[in-house]
Amino acid sequence: MFRNREEGQALVETALSMSLLVLLMLGAVEFGRLAFAAIEVNNAAKAAAQYGSQTHATALDQAGMLQAAQNEYITPTAVSLLSPSGTNGYSCTCADTGVATSCTNNSLTSPACTGSYAEVTLLVQAQTSFNPVIHIPGLPTSFNLVGTAKQKVLQ
Repeated sequence: MFRNREEGQALVETALSMSLLVLLMLGAVEFGRLAFAAIEVNNAAKAAAQYGSQTHATALDQAGMLQAAQNEYITPTAVSLLSPSGTNGYSCTCADTGVATSCTNNSLTSPACTGSYAEVTLLVQAQTSFNPVIHIPGLPTSFNLVGTAKQKVLQ
């Protein structure tokens, strides 16, 4: 009298597997958004370093570097600079020997590098916060992304 009815089995299997597939797709989209934000913050740091490396004057123009980083980032107000700040983010070496020297000694009578000149290297770190749309239990609700760029200042 009773027969095994398997007519709805395919529908149930499809519903179960589709829910798993949708979760995997949402995870891939969030990972893609995170990767995009990380690339953008690195591009912002590179833009700030390129601006700062033009001359010694622009290397000290931290507001100009911040503006360059904000112009490059997708949400300009969301990015900030960790370095350079004050004297942090600058390093100097003698061009002929590669020996580290002080960036503050620019005296004509007693130069920091005798027979050569000091090369200034600028380190820029841009920072932003990434908030995923989908919050997974056990993971933070916000990620701090830092992009870094290093470039020599033109003489």
